[in-house]
Order: sequence, then C-alpha cells, then structure tokens
Amino acid sequence: MTNQDKLKAIRAKMKEAGVDAYIIPSSDPHMSEYVPDRYKCIQFASGFSGSAGTLVITPDFAGLWADFRYFEQAAQQLAGSGYELVKLKVQHTPEYIAWLSEKLDDESVVAFDYQLMSMVLGEEIKFALASHHINIRHLDLMDEIWQNRPALPTHPAVLLPEKDCGQTFKSKLSALRTALKDHQASVHIISSLDDLAWLFNIRGNDVSYNPVVLCYALITIDEVTLYLDNQKLSIIDVDLFAERSVKLKGYHEIGADIQQLENCTVLLDGKRTSYQFLTQLSATVHVVKETNPVVLFKAIKNEVEIENIRSAMVSDGVALTRFFKWLEENIGKIKITEWSAAQKIKEFRELGKNFAGISFASIAGYGPHAALPHYAPDEINHLELFPRGLFLLDSGGHYYYGTTDITRTVPLGETTDEEKMDYTLVLSAMIFGSAAKFPKGTRGYQIDGICRQQLWQQGINYGHGTGHGVGYYLNVHEGPQNIGSSNAAVSIDPGMITSIEPGIYRPGKHGVRIENLVLTVTGETTRFGEFLQFETVTLAYIDTSIIQAEWLLPEQISWLNTYNQMVYDQLKPELNKEEAFWLAEKCKAI
Repeated sequence: MTNQDKLKAIRAKMKEAGVDAYIIPSSDPHMSEYVPDRYKCIQFASGFSGSAGTLVITPDFAGLWADFRYFEQAAQQLAGSGYELVKLKVQHTPEYIAWLSEKLDDESVVAFDYQLMSMVLGEEIKFALASHHINIRHLDLMDEIWQNRPALPTHPAVLLPEKDCGQTFKSKLSALRTALKDHQASVHIISSLDDLAWLFNIRGNDVSYNPVVLCYALITIDEVTLYLDNQKLSIIDVDLFAERSVKLKGYHEIGADIQQLENCTVLLDGKRTSYQFLTQLSATVHVVKETNPVVLFKAIKNEVEIENIRSAMVSDGVALTRFFKWLEENIGKIKITEWSAAQKIKEFRELGKNFAGISFASIAGYGPHAALPHYAPDEINHLELFPRGLFLLDSGGHYYYGTTDITRTVPLGETTDEEKMDYTLVLSAMIFGSAAKFPKGTRGYQIDGICRQQLWQQGINYGHGTGHGVGYYLNVHEGPQNIGSSNAAVSIDPGMITSIEPGIYRPGKHGVRIENLVLTVTGETTRFGEFLQFETVTLAYIDTSIIQAEWLLPEQISWLNTYNQMVYDQLKPELNKEEAFWLAEKCKAI
C-alpha cells in the first residue's frame, strides 16, 4: 500500500464507523518519546519518521501538525502522500484542537486510540470539543488497516545490581508510599517506562535508544504488582522479585485490574498515563492528578549514580577524542559522509569500556544540514564532508552505568568570519550557563536567560530549549527539570544532571551548537541565602582554533582553559601516546 492508499483506507474505515475526524498521535501507551515499531503509526500512515507530531484526518483534509524542528523533513517525507504539513506556531501545543472546533459541524464525531493519548491531552480534547458540541470516541483504526503490524518486542530484561543503583528497591518503594500518603492516595498506577525502570532497578531493550522494559505497575499501601511479559525475566530475577514481595502479572492484565478498583483514591500522572486508563476507572474511584513522585526521585542522582556517571564520561570522552582525531587526519583524504561519520563515532564508542548502546540517533550535520537542529542522516540522504566549513555532531551513549549526550561543532578547514563569530557566541552562551551561580530554588527559564543574553544583544536567538535532564543509564531526555523559555514549576536542584546546549542556525548556510552535561552542586551560603552552581561532567575538548577571543570575557577564557585542561588530565591515562599528544595540542590554553 502507498501512503495515499493507506489514507484512502483510513477514510473508508472512518466512514464505516461514522467518524468525521481521526487523530493519530506520535506516542505509545506509555507516553514515550521513542516508541516500539508497533506504535510508529504516523510513519506507517504518512511516511513521516520524526519523533513528534500529530496527524489529523477528515474526509477532505489530512495534515501533520509538527513544530519547526521538522519543517524541512516533513515537507520532504510528506510529498505525494496526501498529507499536508501544518506548521505549529507554538512548540508542543495541540493547535489542531482549535482547528477541529472550527472545521467540524455540531454533533460531529472525533475518534482516536485512547491508549495513545495522554490523560491530560485526552481531557483537553474532550472538553474543548464538547464546548462546540463535538463528541469523541475510542477507535484504533491502525490495527484494522496495518497488515503485518509489528508485534510488541520480546527482548529480555535484567535487574541491575542494587550496589550499582545506590538505592534499593525497598527504600525507593518506601519513599513512594510516603509520597502517596502525602497526596492522600492509596493506589498509584505507573505507566512511564523510565520511571518504572528506575523504581524497580530494571533495564531492557524494548525501545530504541532507551534501555527500558514494556511494563506497568499498580502500587498500593501494602501491595506491588508489576505487569510485564514473564518470559523477559530470568528465573533468578523472578525469584528476586518474589523476595521483594513484587507480584508479577501479564503485561495486558493491567486493564482488567484497573477496572476492578473501587472506593479508593488513585494517583495518576496526567502527562504520563494514557487517557484509556482514566476512562476504565469506576465512578467510585477518586482521582488525584499529580506528577508521579518517582519523576523527581529519579532526577536527583545519588552519590553512586554520580560516580558511575563520571566514569561513563571518561569512556565517552575517549571515544570522542579518537573520533575527532580520526576525522581531522582523514578529511579530504578519504570519502567521509555525514552517515559514515555517525557510524564511525558509534564504532569508537563500541570499543570503549562498558558500552551498552547509543542513547539517540546521532545528529551529524555538515554545512546547511547543521542548521537543522534535529537533522539525522541516513544511508541514502547525506552530504559528503570536505575540508572546509563546520561539522556538527550531537551524539551520546549508554554505559554500565551512565548516559551521555554531547554536541561539538568543529571546523574541517577554512571557515568564514560569520562562522567564527557564531561559533564564539555559542561558546560564550554555553560558558555563561555552565559558570552560573544561582540562588536555591532557581528555575530553568532563569538560567535560560543567562545563556541567551549575549546572543540577544546581537539580535540572535534559537528556537529550542537550552537544556534537558538526562537519566542514569536511562532516557537521554528526562524530566522534570529543563532549561528553556517556559516557566516550568521545577527548580534546578542539587543532584540533577542537565544539558546546556545553545545554538545558532543560519538556514542554507551553517549551524553551531555546543553541549555539555552539568551536575547541579551546592555552592556558597551567604547572608542572602544558599547558592548553587554547576559542575561540568562531560569530558571532550572544545575546539579553540576559530575562537574570536575579543567576543569572550577574560573569565570565560579562564573557564575554557580550565575545562580543556581538566579534559586532558582525566582522559590522558586512557589514551595511547599518540592520542594523548594530539589531545594535548587541542587542549592548549588560549
């Protein structure tokens, strides 16, 4: 079936079901960023492979609502599919709801798979459309037209040694139950895979780039039930769960158990729980809508996690050193493309200590492709690298135990004055953020402004956030904290690992982004209160060859020299003499 054939089939099924509009989101039943192949419904229906977007289909229109990160990609992939790109004005906003309210007549029916819509978004759709006398209905059309739809993954799962987690399952569960009591709830349903992985100290390979296991949990004050395919676990791990008083049930049994809940108070996280679960609850159940307490527990890394993350950064830094040395020595001598470069950094990581997989698809952009913040090359679509201009590499890995995410932009040869200025300004922004001191309780949007200030003075801005949380051998994008323009009600607290990654993007020309991960640590306490600061944990040299020093303050140059020296000192013991000599040259003070 072509994409146009699939669109015709969807419309035919809509007509049979009496549906006037059908919504296809980009999530799975766990509200994941990356989803198993079974739930890549947007890609199946339209050909668009981006990780975020929403399809809306009516009898006479079909559109993909996506944000600026995917405009160029969507325009290419939707060509000839029968779908049009609808450009979001505000990122992460369901603007299609207002469009449906305007386009549909009274008593129209809008359908979507309740499993794949978050509770908060499902309720927003329901109430917004109800005010226009439009009804909603649960309907999974994908299962009806998707021939040979991929099955759910059956990869094995494993329990991590608790000594490598820094906290036992028992202590994590105790903290969670205390939080439930604080919310006056007696039951908690958890769907989010990274939260479940952290709570149960379990990891798997069910989702690309995220070392998680497809499962759910239902937790009461005195019982714990984990829903997952029993075949995923070894006999030893099954016995360990029994010792920890964890009842194991089949993955799909969660729905029936939810429907049996009565006369209790259930805590549900609206952003991380499917709308279907809300609709399955009895009228006797009181719902408390709060963020899953595990989200914040997980964000605050303990001392064991922090030390293991530091070790992972050494392994990652060695791989990056070897990659950039290889790139410098071979550019212009052998054919190197964006795709082959992305494969090469993966190879270098695979040779390192305790490597467990890449943490996301590498963003390897040369020249104009670097101006696309979420561009990722493939075997067919890529540019060849030449000894001129800028190359941007945003990549990361999972290690036993730790997760990395780093961006470096490097010159491949001759660069323009504009490229040099942009590089220096981005570096300045990254250093401003990394060197910031701030009062306890400071939120991400305040640090975001610190990073952007010098760019703003030059009339320059970038459209993405400045930073996101990173997991402990878990998801590379982890909440609840972020550094961005929205006033998220979460402070940047000690123990959090967060990225700082400002950028400048000039469409059709070049892009620059520099990213490190930082650990929030306590600073000084003055008569004005307690102050926090960042410790940079990423270990990879920052290129100094095209810096325009007049754009940097003396204290920023000092920060850069200190950082590069630290990189050299920590990586040197893991490098051979030739590699160490090369890195020493790159880390020389300016």
